[in-house]
Amino acid sequence: MTNYDFSPLYRSAIGFERLANLLSNATRVNQGQTYPPYNIEVTGEDDYRITMAIAGLSDEDIEITSEQNTLTVVGKNSAKDSSREFLYQGIAERGFERRFQLADHVRVVEATIANGLLHVDLHREIPEAMKPQKIEIKLGKYSLLEGENPGHKDAA
Repeated sequence: MTNYDFSPLYRSAIGFERLANLLSNATRVNQGQTYPPYNIEVTGEDDYRITMAIAGLSDEDIEITSEQNTLTVVGKNSAKDSSREFLYQGIAERGFERRFQLADHVRVVEATIANGLLHVDLHREIPEAMKPQKIEIKLGKYSLLEGENPGHKDAA
């Protein structure tokens, strides 16, 4: 396992502590965890979808929470049918907890289950105050072409 030193980032960049923490934690979180398999896809300019294969689980077995830029999906297999006898069991019907770090202003739109797949749709909503704004340029009272200096007033 490789550890990265982000202290140079702290010396020259202000307000990026969260990014450095995300990068640092990314090497530790979910190492070796492969269940359940999932996809993350871009479905539009500001739209995303997480699809998880959750064979054997129903909507009552899944809990999804979104808190402080972290999406947590927990699956609990509550229905254990002891009357079934398997010769081979290749479908994993076990509980899990999977966490996803969400960027600022990303919210969960909806979650659906169909054909053994859990779909979580996400949308990024950038507030108007953070969107690029075109700044109008106005002409000042004084024009340098007329030989006047707008920075100095004439002494009378």
